[in-house]
Amino acid sequence: MKAVILLSGGLDSSTVLYQARQDGLDCYALSFDYQQRHRRELSAARDIARFAGVREHQIVSFDLRLWGGSALTDNQIDLPSERSLSEMGASIPITYVPARNTIFLSFALGYAEAIDASRVYIGVNALDYSGYPDCRPDYIQAMQEVFRLGTKQGLQGEPIKIVAPLIDLRKTEIIQLGNSLGVPWEKTWSCYAGGEKACGVCDSCRLRLAAFEELGLKDPVDYAE
Repeated sequence: MKAVILLSGGLDSSTVLYQARQDGLDCYALSFDYQQRHRRELSAARDIARFAGVREHQIVSFDLRLWGGSALTDNQIDLPSERSLSEMGASIPITYVPARNTIFLSFALGYAEAIDASRVYIGVNALDYSGYPDCRPDYIQAMQEVFRLGTKQGLQGEPIKIVAPLIDLRKTEIIQLGNSLGVPWEKTWSCYAGGEKACGVCDSCRLRLAAFEELGLKDPVDYAE
């Protein structure tokens, strides 16, 4: 069976790719160049896809800077930095990109139906996340209904299934899963800042570093001093 894997190049999506591979599926990776501040993640996605031996890796380009609305798509908006984990979860942060996962899943659905794939894997997580509304189980359930109603495969009784294996896991549990699957963490990229080295102070870096530290492990990614 074939599966489309939404691959950003980050810790979560890379783990999901390796999980899909472990599940015995032919993996077709899909990444997005939406002119995000941290486009550095795309080179990580290429490396991960190549290292994992995916059947195909597509990078779709479009420009979400046209309407901005997020610190990731508008350079005039400062990235939050040095926030505690409790501060991150207090409200939806400015790093939320409006409707991003809906956009991504729509592309993935079209790709999956075109290649006759049976599943779409996504690395959303509802626990250790920064308050994003499109990472919750009820959102995934709603999108599954869209997949059923909006496709030929769905109407024929064989809807493409959304698989979100990390949705109920803490970040530490995701790292432990990735370790068991052999995910090469040194090739992944989570930082929102998009520099040559990870900044270590944005929300994404702090979540990642805290999880590695809690496990007593060293994150192999290079961080700025």
